[in-house]
Amino acid sequence: MSLAERSVTSVAWNTGTNLVKVAILLGRSIILARLLPVEVFGVYTLATSIVTFSGIIPTFGMGSAFIHRVPETADEEQAAAVQFTLRLLLSAVWAAAMVLLAWWLANGAMRLALIVLTPAYAVLYLTDTPKYILTRRIQHRRLAVLDLLVAILTTVVAIGLAWRGYGLITLLATDIVTVAVTAIALYGWRRVWRPRLLWLPGTVRYYLTFGSRAMAGTALGEALDNVDDIWVGANLGNYALGLYSRAYAFATYPRRVLAFPVNLVAGGTLAELKEDRLRMSQAFFRTNSLLIHSGFLMGGLLVLVAEEFVAIALGDKWLPMVTTFQLMAVFTLLDPLRVTVSQLFYAVGQPARVVRVRTVQLIALVSGLYLVGQNWGIVGVAIIVDIVLLIGLIPLLIMARKIVDFSFRRLFAAPIIALIAGASVAMLGLRSICGYIDCSNDWYTGIIKGTLFVLIYGATLFILERQEILTMTDHIRRALRKTDQ
Repeated sequence: MSLAERSVTSVAWNTGTNLVKVAILLGRSIILARLLPVEVFGVYTLATSIVTFSGIIPTFGMGSAFIHRVPETADEEQAAAVQFTLRLLLSAVWAAAMVLLAWWLANGAMRLALIVLTPAYAVLYLTDTPKYILTRRIQHRRLAVLDLLVAILTTVVAIGLAWRGYGLITLLATDIVTVAVTAIALYGWRRVWRPRLLWLPGTVRYYLTFGSRAMAGTALGEALDNVDDIWVGANLGNYALGLYSRAYAFATYPRRVLAFPVNLVAGGTLAELKEDRLRMSQAFFRTNSLLIHSGFLMGGLLVLVAEEFVAIALGDKWLPMVTTFQLMAVFTLLDPLRVTVSQLFYAVGQPARVVRVRTVQLIALVSGLYLVGQNWGIVGVAIIVDIVLLIGLIPLLIMARKIVDFSFRRLFAAPIIALIAGASVAMLGLRSICGYIDCSNDWYTGIIKGTLFVLIYGATLFILERQEILTMTDHIRRALRKTDQ
């Protein structure tokens, strides 16, 4: 099977299972938001942020090092064994230190959360090796099915516990179930790779050297993903963090439909094409064009119907997060693009470029949190997060043109025009329609705005990019037809 066919098949499998998974997780999130107190989400989010941020120690950038094609990783079996050995050593040291610190410094619910999550994540990190093997081969079918299975089982457990009145335990149980199912699926039933320990000095040196370079970028990326949560929890409290975390979580659901599976496949695809600039440019443009078009559609729709969604699905206790929810939706417009652009630099062995940009972003984020967050609360934090995303994305895209060839106008012009047209018609149409019917019902206003936006957005894109859409559709259809033969 060719690279294009493997990529299309992987995206198709990830997208197909993702549609079901997103529906399940969205339903679970809505039910849990109604059953659990806001503060519980704040405690869980703060503990998770601390664990994942400190988790850069056991991961140490070795995932990118394994996927990167060099002589040291040419023998996949040996490279995997060395990677697993290093991961085991680092995870053991990290987990022991984290549990001791949690017991010493934390108390109450936070101590419980940290002590449960740390060993769970330590075991989960050990399942990364078979995941990296499948990613490197661009074989995502098994991972897609595993994600779906985890979503189903964790949902059953979480809703059952929440219904019986458990609070924080409900959320912690999802991590425990995730670890158990993942370990069994990858190391038990029809295992992808047999775990073994191996120490090859040359390969170890490569992992540590590449990892040390990549780790700076990884650490900065984790800081950018988690510092805002940690800051909100420490300075604004568990209630504010509960609102902020749910605003972000619900804002990311639409992009999970397509952006997540595409991002999963993009890294391996770009790494395999790093010696062919033309094909890598084509893959880069098609991937990001798809992400931008779908991201603008989903993000714009989310901003327009945010108030109706919160009122109908979550209830009145979550209404204070509406503005933050809308701002987080703006973030989801472009964040998937940031991921693929970063993957490009890792694929060609240039993580230092990402490190420099993320350093500037982190400085801007921390400064903004203290300058704006204290006075404007979680709304101010969301504004800063959006600004920081742009601070990083723009220079990365400019630098990417030294590696791949693409046009900013072709990437962004049509989606921006379609977004503006769709949003304008939706708001004007709602105002006109409400002059004739009663629009006090949230269902009516949400459906009117959403329908008008989607129709106008799609029509505008088809008018502006009819030939490109037909060409891409034909390309995907032919690739899928070949995979079926």
